[in-house]
Amino acid sequence: MLLAFSLYRTFEWIENHNVGFYIRSSTVWFPIIEAFHLLALAVIGGAVLLVDLRLLGFQLTRQPIAQVARDAEPWFRLSLAVMLVSGLLLFSSEAVKCYYNAAFWIKMVSLALAMLFTFTIQRRVVLRAQGYDTTRGLRIVAIVSLVLWSGVGFAGRGIGFY
Repeated sequence: MLLAFSLYRTFEWIENHNVGFYIRSSTVWFPIIEAFHLLALAVIGGAVLLVDLRLLGFQLTRQPIAQVARDAEPWFRLSLAVMLVSGLLLFSSEAVKCYYNAAFWIKMVSLALAMLFTFTIQRRVVLRAQGYDTTRGLRIVAIVSLVLWSGVGFAGRGIGFY
């Protein structure tokens, strides 16, 4: 017998799991986890801005593009890990609410696209960038990156309003 897959039932199960129940029933855990989530988003924003503004030629123009990207990468990776773990914990406490929340779905799509773009196209382009000059292609990569990561932040902010 084939089991019918139900995304709603999966979200419901996640929310009713012990972790989600514990976070939801506590008065302190949700805000603490949210603080870590927002702090990680701020650090990611800083790392993304640093690299993208360099690609646009607006800052750190005396440093090679690849070096700026390498210097920002550990901050980006650590904050992404914190953001993903804290986001999963927050999600587990209100998964059913997220199921019906358009901003949640926009954030998830934006996050998936931003991560895919960052770890594939942008990474390849940035590490192959020669010297200090920015080109039209590098500027396009920076703009796409800024748009995708901004979508994550703005949609995440919108989750609280639905």
